[in-house]
Amino acid sequence: MNNMGNDINHTEEPMLSGEVTAEPGITMKDILQKIFQGDKVIWSVFIILCVISLVEIFSATSTIVYRQQNMWGPILRHAMFLIGGVGVILLIHNIPYRFFSLLIFVLLGAVVLLVLTPFIGTSVNGADRWISFMGFTIQPSEIAKISLMGTIAFLLSKQNGTNDGLLFKWMIGLMVVVCGIIAMDNLSTAVLLFGVCYLLMFIGNVRLVRLLKVAGAGITMVLLFVLLLNVIPEKWVDAGPLNRLGTWQNRISTFGAHKELPEEEYYNITDENYQVAHAKIAIANGGLVGVFPGNSTERDFLPQAYSDFIYAIIIEEMGMLGGIFVLLLYVILLIRSGIIARKTDKMFPKYLVLGSALMLSTQAFINMAVAVNLIPVTGQPLPLVSRGGTSTLITCAYFGLILSADRFGIGKKKTEDISEQHDGGQNEADNDTPHGTSDDTGLKEPISNLEDKVEFEIYQV
Repeated sequence: MNNMGNDINHTEEPMLSGEVTAEPGITMKDILQKIFQGDKVIWSVFIILCVISLVEIFSATSTIVYRQQNMWGPILRHAMFLIGGVGVILLIHNIPYRFFSLLIFVLLGAVVLLVLTPFIGTSVNGADRWISFMGFTIQPSEIAKISLMGTIAFLLSKQNGTNDGLLFKWMIGLMVVVCGIIAMDNLSTAVLLFGVCYLLMFIGNVRLVRLLKVAGAGITMVLLFVLLLNVIPEKWVDAGPLNRLGTWQNRISTFGAHKELPEEEYYNITDENYQVAHAKIAIANGGLVGVFPGNSTERDFLPQAYSDFIYAIIIEEMGMLGGIFVLLLYVILLIRSGIIARKTDKMFPKYLVLGSALMLSTQAFINMAVAVNLIPVTGQPLPLVSRGGTSTLITCAYFGLILSADRFGIGKKKTEDISEQHDGGQNEADNDTPHGTSDDTGLKEPISNLEDKVEFEIYQV
């Protein structure tokens, strides 16, 4: 009986002590911190852009609402894609960066889709850029963009001084093939993708002589392309496989023609300057603080108010201050990604972060430049803000890559520093150990396996 009493007391005391010293209850803040891990600035930029996107898409889709007779349909569709995009980020930012070397296989699949698109694709606004599958529409060029960028980042990380020439040929070959296929129906996307990959190669310490040769070849091709647009007969580009050349003829001629027009013709709105003219009117209506969301008038006239020219609607409703604020969000994204890349010790995640940030920010700057008539119309959406399906999900994937590199790259580096300090303290405490014996052999094993151990521990967390 006494033994039984002792056993009962022995089992109850730890439970009582456990109840007293138990950790406090899990709060919503703790749950959010466990789910949304990674750099807080990147998450903040993402959330703010999502809020702006929901507000502006709800306002700018008035023409779609009128056609569909459904006020909530367009915004619910966009909200569902944003929710799906959050799921994409949560999935990707929990994957260690080393697995993204498999993007080379995604690139192969994207190339196959790009080749098949002209034959089985769906035409939208006169362009065959989409493929319909089981009720869903995907844009293969968006998949090709992120996979090519990731492949170039991986190849750059494998440079060791002896294989640089071979890797350079592979990178240029992939860029020419992928961008060449995309350029047949989407020249602006091809130029954007090639430019970002080229800039990433410059950051990746590719020999300057090789880059200058590529730049020279690229400038020559651009000059030949412009010359071709000026001399090719218009009847050749009215229809058929060269109709996209006619589109670029109109865009370039319209962009530079206003300087030669008299004043009375300059202010006439025609079919050629319809989009640009109404974008200018939207910007003029906005003033400093805007007419506030929901009060835009030009959303009813701009054909792509919710996509290509959404930045003009943002300025009309939020004013120049709102436009500058949106611009600064992408600048902050670029700067913060640079800070993350600088703190990352491994080359592959460093290039992944820089490539993702360059792709998002460059595309955003191009969209804004088109809206304010600094460059010809290109058809590039404003990342995460413009209405879209595949583009929204792929944009979120870029954010996921940045956050993954931040978690597993910087986290691993910090853990290594702590481990080195710990090992250093042990070495100082064990001064009696002779040099070249157990001290050296004892350190080799944990240091050699430190990367895998730390990445495994972070992944488990």
